[in-house]
Amino acid sequence: MVEINKADPRILVIRMSSLGDIILTAPVFRSLRARWPKARLEILVKPQFLEAVSKSAFIDAAIPFTGLFSVLRALNSGGYDAVVDLHDTPRSRLLALFSRAPVLRYRKDSLARRLFVNFRIPSPSLERHTLDRYLDAIRPLGVEPALSGPELGDWTRGAGAPALKPGPLKICLLQTAFLGDCVLTLPLLKELKERLPGSAVTVVTRPETAGIFAASGLADRIIEDRKKTAPSRLAEFSRLTSELRAGGFDAAIIPHRSLRSALLAWRAGIPVRVGFASSAGRFLLTHKVPFSWLLHDVERNLALLSPLAENLKSVFPGLRQDDAAAPPFTSRDKVLAGVNAGSAWPTKRWPAASWARLIRRLAAHYGGKVLLVGGPGETAWNAEIERLAGPENCLNLTGKTTMSGLMEAIRPLKVFVSNDSGPMHIAAALGVPAVGVFGPTTRELGFFPYGPDNRVVETQLACRPCALHGSRTCPRGHFLCMRLLTVGEVFEAAAARLPVN
Repeated sequence: MVEINKADPRILVIRMSSLGDIILTAPVFRSLRARWPKARLEILVKPQFLEAVSKSAFIDAAIPFTGLFSVLRALNSGGYDAVVDLHDTPRSRLLALFSRAPVLRYRKDSLARRLFVNFRIPSPSLERHTLDRYLDAIRPLGVEPALSGPELGDWTRGAGAPALKPGPLKICLLQTAFLGDCVLTLPLLKELKERLPGSAVTVVTRPETAGIFAASGLADRIIEDRKKTAPSRLAEFSRLTSELRAGGFDAAIIPHRSLRSALLAWRAGIPVRVGFASSAGRFLLTHKVPFSWLLHDVERNLALLSPLAENLKSVFPGLRQDDAAAPPFTSRDKVLAGVNAGSAWPTKRWPAASWARLIRRLAAHYGGKVLLVGGPGETAWNAEIERLAGPENCLNLTGKTTMSGLMEAIRPLKVFVSNDSGPMHIAAALGVPAVGVFGPTTRELGFFPYGPDNRVVETQLACRPCALHGSRTCPRGHFLCMRLLTVGEVFEAAAARLPVN
């Protein structure tokens, strides 16, 4: 144990690379701040990461590593009460030594890593996440971390409050990405309406996703962006620019990290434009919010409100029931489980034979048909699954539902199993327990089904993730990320939510 008998200790954390590792230090700083609210917390980083750490809500100062001797002098005169070395290299050990303060160090287990990489010799020490190791390092200070994961608000300081006129505002929300991305934007829209009461919010989205925002009841107006179907993309861009300029918006919030979305808001003359610092159009934004893969996409999107509000919450809004799109079955039909077996990306699709075996097992488990959904482009794929599973076990609505109809078909289910795609997020938003079947993508990308009742089934492979959204073919040719997932694993995750026949 290291005793610190001061209410305002000065503590230095050494973590010089990489950006991902520095982002992971947030729970360490948060825990130290909770223990000593008046402490001065500093971090030693490489110069290229100074901007990133300046966004931290908990770090008081950052020291750039510009040279060994200059930093040694700074640390020698720093008057630190403790140094936490989260880098653990000969250089960081030397620096910590010259600080003349008690040093706490995380266990890097370098030897275990080398043995595993070079000879595939496993070690129990490698099963622990780096973040857990970081948090272990500060326990000798008498700090017992209450939270162990990244949180909304960890990296949002310094975004700057925009100068907005008093009273109700006219706000434009641009989200023209995929269905799942739109569903995961709903908590942002809900929080926006609650934090800025009376403000009129217009959502710009694609025609095929407009129903999601309409069902939320949170959009005062919806403008459809027909960028995929318009005869001329340039003409469609000009039309949208004119419509947005005529709208007289005070601010634009842009979850979509594309150059086109930022350019659209800029060309429309919207004075306040908030987006992610990693956006392709970040140079057109007035307020840039850090983007972290360590947060769920819901929380990343909510961070876009940080220039406008504090103490943000991540709660899914309800999706209003559409009485005109009632589910095509009743409780007497005993349709309790649903599956979405398709995806725009072939590598995100679990094999058809696996889906068929899962459907047969689910149907036998509770004695009813399994709902099978998908878009018009997945008709042939799902027809093959229905043939293999047996039509008597399936209620196949592929290509037969509107967006409202899809939501109302999922709403009464007890469990929904899906590849990593939009309908999975719809189920989570509706409060239906969702089981995600993940292959080329991983939880770490932040698009897993949101909420405590949801599960992800995946195979741990070194080549995952191979892409952000998936790909047309497996880059390595073996497709083991999906082929190794067993029907038993997925069934157990789904059956735990279902009543037994």
